[in-house]
Amino acid sequence: MRTELIKDIIGWDITNWSKSIDYWSQKTDIKDKNYNCLEIGAERGGLSLWLALNGNKVICTDYSYFDQPHILQKAKKLHSKYNSERKITYQPLSALEIPYDNYFDIIVFKSVLGGIGSCKIKDADQIVISQIYKALKPGGKLLFAENTQASLLHKYSRKFFIRWYKEWNYSKLKDIVKLFSEYKTLNYKTVGFLGTFGRNEKQRIFLGKIDSICDFLIPKSNRYIVIGVAEK
Repeated sequence: MRTELIKDIIGWDITNWSKSIDYWSQKTDIKDKNYNCLEIGAERGGLSLWLALNGNKVICTDYSYFDQPHILQKAKKLHSKYNSERKITYQPLSALEIPYDNYFDIIVFKSVLGGIGSCKIKDADQIVISQIYKALKPGGKLLFAENTQASLLHKYSRKFFIRWYKEWNYSKLKDIVKLFSEYKTLNYKTVGFLGTFGRNEKQRIFLGKIDSICDFLIPKSNRYIVIGVAEK
């Protein structure tokens, strides 16, 4: 997959976060299946693009589509760039209330739970995972990649350098895993330690390459991205 396409699909910190595409592809065959798919928290719709380019029907959704049409237009522009718009439809949607039952073969999200988990609704992240379970067909799969709390170094670095730190909930790996208790299976891996410390994308790519070599030296719970496949 060429670099420009990976960047358009993943968006940021592409060296580490793009490992999600490799992992999902290993665990789930989505090529030319004409699956019914849903992307949650899509914003520019990178993962919708990936699903569509693999020959699937996708509903691209984001809460911002309710009242920020410029974000929706960015998604449409991206999909048009790759002539994939015929495979994609768009809806404003809250992940806390998904209006589908036993419908989707594949649901996908990247870096969503942290934002939802920081709201004032009790157990919001668990509600999202349960709503996804409801919306999946029996045997359907959730493909996800999410930030974790990772190490103390990550915690303090975010506090001083991430401007939305107080608006994001970075959960421990064990707490994220517990969210999937009602699913039939859960497979996951964690990646990345240094990449997130880059102050621009060039630095994140360089540090991510070091992570690719040295990840095995870092305890799983200290890595900052969890990538998973959960089956209903």
